[in-house]
Amino acid sequence: MLIEMSVANFRSFRETQTFTLVKGKGDEMVATNTFNAAAANNIALLRSAAIYGPNASGKSNLLLALQTMKQVVVESAINLHRGDKLPVTPFRLSPDTRQHPSEFEATFLVNGVRYQYGFAATAERIHEEWLLAYPKGRTQRWFSRAWDPTDQRYDWELGNNLTGEKQLWQKSTRDNALFLSTAVQLNSEQLQPIFDWFKNTLRLVNVGVWGPAFSASLCESSDKARIMDFLRAADLHIDDVLVELIPFDADTLPTAIPEPLRDMIAGDMKDKKIFDIKTVHKDDEGKPVDFDFVDESDGTRKLFSFAGPWIDSLTKGYVLFIDELHDNLHPRLVQFLVQLFHNLETNPNNAQLVFTTHETSILNQEIFRRDQIWFCEKDKNQATVLYPLTDFSPRKGRENLEAAYLSGRYGALPFIRPLKQIG
Repeated sequence: MLIEMSVANFRSFRETQTFTLVKGKGDEMVATNTFNAAAANNIALLRSAAIYGPNASGKSNLLLALQTMKQVVVESAINLHRGDKLPVTPFRLSPDTRQHPSEFEATFLVNGVRYQYGFAATAERIHEEWLLAYPKGRTQRWFSRAWDPTDQRYDWELGNNLTGEKQLWQKSTRDNALFLSTAVQLNSEQLQPIFDWFKNTLRLVNVGVWGPAFSASLCESSDKARIMDFLRAADLHIDDVLVELIPFDADTLPTAIPEPLRDMIAGDMKDKKIFDIKTVHKDDEGKPVDFDFVDESDGTRKLFSFAGPWIDSLTKGYVLFIDELHDNLHPRLVQFLVQLFHNLETNPNNAQLVFTTHETSILNQEIFRRDQIWFCEKDKNQATVLYPLTDFSPRKGRENLEAAYLSGRYGALPFIRPLKQIG
């Protein structure tokens, strides 16, 4: 379960910006849109949040910050070699920030324990790393490290509450690798749940690259009934889905793909199998008619691709971040997807959904609490500023949030200038 995250000096983020899923004031929709986490201090959290803002305001960079954090945690100790670059990009529109590290921090719950973990890094090295734990509501600093540029070495603090081969893990940690990741690779059982939260529980998806394979794989198992229930609930008029594993055929690739890329894909997919997906509709006599998956609309294909990961996230209590959720989907379908997270029957394990969108029809107090709405916009220095709707104290149950947003009350709208001449 995610409590909050912060990012600074990363891509369009200059100053530290913090996003939180902690429940704010207000008693609206407490039973459906919030939950009390099983932790020492009984933290009340939100099941979902929506982030609005104009194009190029930095919404996607917020998700990319978490994606980068996850990538460094999961891969730095095993996929990087000494001297390899870390995947961090500072805010580039200031000479000062270009020379400073990017900073990432996440606070989350695992098995009822709250953890606060973060690091600061440039492409060349980890500059700082820290982990605080609150197993009984009290702070325990398990470890920290900080690069001393004068002495060209790290200052380490390995707390008494961290158990295991600490000195071995410290000596084995490269400049471009995280201590957390290195210790887990060297069998730290105590740090494994934290690593696993980033690897397994935190899910970040760009809908443009979310393919149908996972949903198709579920259709080969007992989970197919749940996939079909999802598609019927979304009113897609699909009576069945047929899947078959077939050998990959390079001739099926679009002709628009450049030949060198076609050759590379063909080489990578040689001797591999892919899913052949067909949807079944009934004709006006009630007889089944098969359709190739590519013949379905973009929205239908996207929703089918959603079905498997969406059901998986709800079932297992994942933290799911989605970029541009509205793309190719009717507003009612966006609402349908969101409210699956607000339904205690479909979300029994307190999964959380955070998504960026331009779809304003769901921006209302019948779907969201006021503390579930966030905005992104650029300041005068072209840096992203992230802020919640609650900064504006909208009236509970009375204020038309969509109208107020589109009128400019909350900011985070594109400033469109007249185009004087074309050609």
